[in-house]
Amino acid sequence: MGQKLVIVESPAKAKTIGKYLGKNFIVEASMGHVRDLPKSQLGVNVEDNYEPKYITIRGKGELLNKLKKEAKKSEKIYLATDPDREGEAISWHLEKILNIDENDVCRIVFNEITKNAIKNAIKSPRKVDINLVNAQQARRVVDRLVGYKISPILWRKVKWGLSAGRVQSVSLKLICDREKQIEEFKEEEYWTVECELLEDADSSKFHVKLVSYKGKKIEVLTRIDSEKVINDLKSGKFIVKQIKKSSKNKNPLPPFTTSTLQQDAYKKLNFSTKRTMSIAQQLYEGIDVKGHGTIGLITYMRTDSVRISDEAQKSARDFIVGNFGSEYTPETPRVYKGKKNTQDAHEAIRPSYVDITPEQLKGVIKDEQYKLYNLIWNRFVASQMSSCILNTISVEIENGDYILKATGSSIAFEGFMKVYKYVTDEEESSTKIPELSENQQLALSDIQGKQHFTQPPARFSEASLVKTLEEKGIGRPSTYAPIISTLLERKYVEREKKTLIPTELGKIVNNIVSDYFNQIVDVEFTAEMEDKLDSIEDGKAQWKAIVDEFFKPLEKSVDIAEKEVAKITIEDEVTDVKCDKCGRFMVKKRGRFGDFLACPGYPDCKNTKPIVEELEVACPKCGGKIVGRRSKKGKKFFGCSNYPTCDFVSWFEPVDEKCSVCGGNMVKKYSKAKGVYHECTNTECKNKVYKEQNEDKKDDTVV
Repeated sequence: MGQKLVIVESPAKAKTIGKYLGKNFIVEASMGHVRDLPKSQLGVNVEDNYEPKYITIRGKGELLNKLKKEAKKSEKIYLATDPDREGEAISWHLEKILNIDENDVCRIVFNEITKNAIKNAIKSPRKVDINLVNAQQARRVVDRLVGYKISPILWRKVKWGLSAGRVQSVSLKLICDREKQIEEFKEEEYWTVECELLEDADSSKFHVKLVSYKGKKIEVLTRIDSEKVINDLKSGKFIVKQIKKSSKNKNPLPPFTTSTLQQDAYKKLNFSTKRTMSIAQQLYEGIDVKGHGTIGLITYMRTDSVRISDEAQKSARDFIVGNFGSEYTPETPRVYKGKKNTQDAHEAIRPSYVDITPEQLKGVIKDEQYKLYNLIWNRFVASQMSSCILNTISVEIENGDYILKATGSSIAFEGFMKVYKYVTDEEESSTKIPELSENQQLALSDIQGKQHFTQPPARFSEASLVKTLEEKGIGRPSTYAPIISTLLERKYVEREKKTLIPTELGKIVNNIVSDYFNQIVDVEFTAEMEDKLDSIEDGKAQWKAIVDEFFKPLEKSVDIAEKEVAKITIEDEVTDVKCDKCGRFMVKKRGRFGDFLACPGYPDCKNTKPIVEELEVACPKCGGKIVGRRSKKGKKFFGCSNYPTCDFVSWFEPVDEKCSVCGGNMVKKYSKAKGVYHECTNTECKNKVYKEQNEDKKDDTVV
């Protein structure tokens, strides 16, 4: 038998696949795309029915020569790029470059990198799917037309180097609109009445909530209202009116899609969307695991489907029965329904081998890889387990014309919660209720009127933005992480305490795009565009017709914007720091790794300085001031202001506190479970002092 060539996208994937194929197979990596539109020009012939001009990506010449050489020696070529539109397009470009006949069944796809999946794919090759390719071409051409037609306007009218992207601009508008809602929000005062009741002096207290008065639900109380209610309740008797006990099933969540994985990893592991996808890519392509060699640990991580294969489902059920018992497996396998407009091209994200548990990988793979694998494995296994059974209790308490209510729940059977826990809002607000009987009189332990203020809508975090994009049908699984990364890299948005805030530059760009290219930032239009791309993929629409339908109104808007958008000058923020070379007051500039100070006299004076955050903490080495700085990669650290004379440095913020155990220096850290804490830097001590979890929150006023 002659040589067979398999082309994948990455060396890691090539290494993993290579071990499953025989000696007659050569596995090479294309290192991603090999052809693309040129960067120096539009690259789309608008006059010739939007024909794209593809060129070889710079630096890929030597690699392509190698692939051509191997292709000539091979009796069969298999294109095994990723199983999505982007991967299909890469295979199509390789087909053209290697002169493979378009009718040749050379394309193989697999959802997981396992021996069975690879062998089965080799047995059932197909032609390159031109509909998938055209859907990708349509997206690429439309995005190029938006970027290369609108961006130059921003360069000339605002600042050189700015960009406007189709989905990126909609996402920026969502963030800017939310910020506007917050700025315009007017808080309103309201009061609640909260009671602590008990059976007798020796029993434990439980919390009850005021819900109605004379049969009408209580919505909002004023301070005067709350004082009247308190006086009425104090003078009345708390009588148990009704007790309802029941049990209910709490079902597991479906296995992860791209968006739910990004959201959960952000909330539970504090991983950015970009970091999550990078680690997931490593887990998918293959990791060297002791005792197993190089293996792919999870299925393809760009998916909007909650479907899993029959084989994977059976493996999960067998594992659950063997490790937890048959009572932890439902009688019939769980099947989850996807959301509307789900492409359902791939399975949900799951472990490739359910019997490789996270415990087996702890200390074997990188810590961040372990954490993400643990999250994926637990969610998948739990999705195939029995429901958790909750015992619930609801108690209504009468006091004159007032009704108060308390709800509680307890776990009767763990079910899937043995593996993966999640808490609903209802469970979060429940209280532990003692054994009560109807008509029983209860004693009042405490009653308070609490002042509150209505809160503005929360700023988007990466997790909530991804959730919103998915709900509104904006973008696709592969685009969520790049959208956020682009907004941050362009300095249109910045992070503040894990939330996304538009910068002044972001607001200016959003205003221009919203005023002159409102179709581009229209949520419904963008979602409709995604549906049209799907229709191209399904073979129901011609891609160039969709591009034409999009471009004609865009071209008119560009002409209007060129004439009407006024030149905008963004003034640099002047500081009180004097340039030590020419005496001018320095201005704040934004660079690749954050803000810095620069002399406004440029180019005559090219002096720059880093912006340092000075802490009220003495350097433990020399007594100088501790200042916050940023590394070359943008990561914040703390050092001494007397550097380079003093070389003290710390990745964690030093605090003005000594360890109560050993007298060592303390630094500030954060735990998701317990909040802010101070830790001793002495490795033999490591004493921890926990602070208030929500120390930034305003205390409620109590009457």
